[in-house]
Amino acid sequence: MNIPVYLERIAYRGGLAPDLATLQALQLAHLRSVPFENLSIHAGQSIELEPAVLYRKIVEQGRGGFCYELNGLFALLLEALGFKLSRLSAQVSGSGGSFGPDFDHLCLLVHLERDYLVDVGFGDSFQQPLCLEPATDQLQGERSYRLSPQAEGGYILSARPLNVRPDLVPGEATPQYRFALTPHDLAAFEPMCRYHQSSADSHFTQKRICSLATPEGRVSLSDLRLIESRQGGARTETLLASEAEHAAALQQYFGLML
Repeated sequence: MNIPVYLERIAYRGGLAPDLATLQALQLAHLRSVPFENLSIHAGQSIELEPAVLYRKIVEQGRGGFCYELNGLFALLLEALGFKLSRLSAQVSGSGGSFGPDFDHLCLLVHLERDYLVDVGFGDSFQQPLCLEPATDQLQGERSYRLSPQAEGGYILSARPLNVRPDLVPGEATPQYRFALTPHDLAAFEPMCRYHQSSADSHFTQKRICSLATPEGRVSLSDLRLIESRQGGARTETLLASEAEHAAALQQYFGLML
């Protein structure tokens, strides 16, 4: 772990004290610099959760990854800076109120004077740490996030669009994932990491995705669809004509060359 090189990768120039301000700035910088992407799966490249492999791919090669990679490496950076944290198993929300299996997603709980949920590997979601304060609306941009405690333990993370225009009614809250508070080693996520890069039932094997937060909103590539969204609801979608245009878009918008 070369901390200065990692911080250069995410264009971070702020303080390094293990406090909330640093955590907030690091999460935002990471989300705006390192894309959420599953391109290795579709290029036939094996995804390994060894720290040196994650560092080489994301920092040295300038790539992105999915949750196990992104949160896996970000946790190592935070620990190297003196943060205390737990790696948590989460179950991603599905249709009809269902949730995926254990270890479907990796998220982080950072222990400061209070506990904070941190995630740089879930695509379009919260961009600042969420205080583990039950049933409290936490506003970020055009969404409200809530952590609802469950009777069997753990929490459900939900998001609700605020529809900031005065003539619009706020949208319904949608569950994103639920998580337990039991800490795990990164190795515990390896079986589900293998599943998501090999099973035809995994949404990661069904199409290519590359997505990055921007100061204005978000830019995403979903197979050959280029989607640019901006705060306030503006959205443009362009169908790319070829794999050559896909490769050019990866380089232009995400700095990726496969």
